[in-house]
Amino acid sequence: MIESKLMGNTFKTALLLTAMTLLLMAIGRAFGGQNGMLTALVIAGAMNFVSYFFSDKIALTMYGARPVTREELPRVYTVVERLAQKMGIPMPKIYVIPIESPNAFATGRNPSHASVAVTQGILNLLNDEELEGVLAHELGHVRNRDILISSIAATLAGAITYLSRFGFFFGGGDREDRRGGALGGLLMLILAPIAAMLIQLAVSRSREYQADATGAHLTGNPYALASALAKLDAYSRRVPMVASPSTAHLFIVQPMVGVDFASLFSTHPPIAKRIERLTGRPAEFYQ
Repeated sequence: MIESKLMGNTFKTALLLTAMTLLLMAIGRAFGGQNGMLTALVIAGAMNFVSYFFSDKIALTMYGARPVTREELPRVYTVVERLAQKMGIPMPKIYVIPIESPNAFATGRNPSHASVAVTQGILNLLNDEELEGVLAHELGHVRNRDILISSIAATLAGAITYLSRFGFFFGGGDREDRRGGALGGLLMLILAPIAAMLIQLAVSRSREYQADATGAHLTGNPYALASALAKLDAYSRRVPMVASPSTAHLFIVQPMVGVDFASLFSTHPPIAKRIERLTGRPAEFYQ
C-alpha cells in the first residue's frame, strides 16, 4: 500500500514539474520567440529546483512558523516522537505558528526531511487525546508520502500566480512587441490563476481520508480525531485563518482563502464526511 502510494506520488510530482516547465516554455515561445522560450526554460528550472528543495521552508516562513525544542513544547514533542517511532519514520522538526486559529500541517520532501507545524490556537483548544489524533493524521501524510507533492503544488501555485502579475515580461521594446507583451500579460492574468488551481486539484481529496485512517489506526482512537475535527471545524469558523489559496491544501482543516468560489477548488472533503468515515456516526454527534 505504502509502496504504491509512493510510486503514485513520485509520478504525480514528476508530471507536475514537467507540465509546469512545458507550460512556461510554451508561453515564452508564444510571446518571446526562441529567446523567450529559453528564458522560460531557465525560470522553470529555477522554480523546479526551489520547489523540490525549499518548498517546505517557503510554506513555514509564509505563516511565521518558528522551530521549537523539546523543552519548549514537551506536550507535542513527546507525542510526535512516540508516534514516529511506532511508524518507523525519523523524528520530524516541530514548528509553532503564532496565531489563535486552530490548524496544523506537515511539509517536506520525504520522511527524512519532514516538518510538522501546529498553531498556538490548536494547542489551546484540544485536549491531549485530540491533539494526538491530529498529530497522528499529520504523520500519516508524512508516511503516506503526501508531503512532497503537496509542498511542490503549493510553491508552484504561488509562483505562477505571482508571475501572472508580470505577464509583460516577454514583451519587447517597439509598438508591435509592446502589443504582444500586453496580450501576453492579459493571457497570463487569465491562465496563470487557472493553472494554479489545477495544480491544487492535483492534490487528491482522498489523501485526507487516508491520513485520517492512518492517524486513527496509529492511535487506536478514531473518536479522538473525530472530536478534534469537529472542534477545529467549529472554532476555525469563529476565528478564521486567512491563508493563500496556493497553500490552503496543506492544512488539516481548510482555512479561509478569500475567494467566493473557493469551494469549487477545495482539496478537502467535508468535515462531516471525514467524521462519519472515522466513527460510523453522524457528525452531529460530536457537536
